[in-house]
Amino acid sequence: MTAARGDIRRPTGRPPLTEERKAEIRLEIARAAVDLFVTQGVAATTGEQIGAAVGVSARTVWRYFPSKESCVRPLFSAGIDLIADCLRQWRPGEALEEVIDREFVVEGHLQAGPDRSTVGALVRLTRTEPGLRAIWLQTYDEAEPAFAGALAERAGLPADDLRPAIQAAMFNAALRAAVEYHAWHTTDTAPDPETAQAQLMATLRSAMEVVTEGVV
Repeated sequence: MTAARGDIRRPTGRPPLTEERKAEIRLEIARAAVDLFVTQGVAATTGEQIGAAVGVSARTVWRYFPSKESCVRPLFSAGIDLIADCLRQWRPGEALEEVIDREFVVEGHLQAGPDRSTVGALVRLTRTEPGLRAIWLQTYDEAEPAFAGALAERAGLPADDLRPAIQAAMFNAALRAAVEYHAWHTTDTAPDPETAQAQLMATLRSAMEVVTEGVV
């Protein structure tokens, strides 16, 4: 039986997810994955378990991430994105620590990001889990061009200039060292969230102070 002329067939099924909702799902999967990694280890964790913790299928997990180790990437990249934003807003003559304080503390971007204790536990796992270590280092490697672009814009230099590229490598190494130092010197039973956040901020400030000594 054919449809009557003028009959409009309406699409069925769920409406497509917005980019914002997709980002939320990625973060939910990331948090579930790290919780499982911390409690039972990476090897014992399956895609089915990660999906069940979020309320989605393993197929959905693999749609967003190519491997279970890569599920944690949104937690790794969140802090790097905040630093890149700070570098873009950093003006000549202004202390970078002031920009970090303004964006992370006053504007509340740090509080809005992933839980510090979760990220700390995840970074500690990179010491013993090669797959997570690879994702951790890859995240920083891919962040470096963003740092270089921000520093080039700040200095009025071409995006491919050598100087901002070298400075970006310095910032990248300093940031990674600071986060690792904080994670490896903080235990799960150590300070409350506010104290842990203050300690992380102090470590980041110290790292940025060192690296900015040669950047004018």
